[in-house]
Amino acid sequence: MPARKQAAPVPASATSEWPGRVVLITGGAQGVGKGIAEAVLAAGGSVFIGDIDSEAGKACLDEWGAGDRAAFLALDVSREASVTRFVDVAKHRFGRIDGLVNNAGIADPHTGPLEKLDWSEWKRRIDTNLGGTFLCCKHALPELRKANGAIVNIASSRAHQSEPDTEAYAASKGGVIAFTHALAISAGPVRVNAINPGWIVVDDWKKPSARRKPKLSAADHAQHPVGRAGIPPDIGALAVFLLSSQAGFITGENFTIDGGIARKMHYV
Repeated sequence: MPARKQAAPVPASATSEWPGRVVLITGGAQGVGKGIAEAVLAAGGSVFIGDIDSEAGKACLDEWGAGDRAAFLALDVSREASVTRFVDVAKHRFGRIDGLVNNAGIADPHTGPLEKLDWSEWKRRIDTNLGGTFLCCKHALPELRKANGAIVNIASSRAHQSEPDTEAYAASKGGVIAFTHALAISAGPVRVNAINPGWIVVDDWKKPSARRKPKLSAADHAQHPVGRAGIPPDIGALAVFLLSSQAGFITGENFTIDGGIARKMHYV
């Protein structure tokens, strides 16, 4: 008879658990990843961000001024050697891993008509968006098991609805959702959930050299039932909750944050 798995702890406090806890965030130097990192820091936790853009990563550390609670390492999630180094450095730097947020990915969903899509371009999106999630979970899971930790995978609302010529991106994000519920069953009591962001405005959440003031029309905002497009802190707030013991009875789930637009009927 197989040994019984140790149960995750029952939540005791919404505010006391974060000091000392460490969360790894891939693609954590800009956009949604940066918003999640700042939410973890605001809660009192520590972050180790990995990003392919070293300029952006170093700029975050300068901006945050969080001292020993924040660190950065260059990371390419599509390369296993880079992922293993990222996890190993995190273990030695912080001594523990309590959470993993798989956010890194190729954000541009458009690849042109399928008939003209090169195999190499298809594979690049699958290897980064889906393969990177697999590699980071694979190598972080032993430490997450020790900590009764949690994983949050960033998928996309495009896993459920599409524009033309976005097949590779949609397939990669749909794969992330399926991978999430499969791993939740295999990895328990480590919890694994996914977030599907909708339209999240990241122009002013980029590195200083690329930062721009968002240019959205009143109509852009008004099409969302909540009256505005999303911002990275919207995703950060849910990520922090899902990583915490307050979400201790939630695993294998898939949460859409899109201001309600997916529930809105559209007619031409």
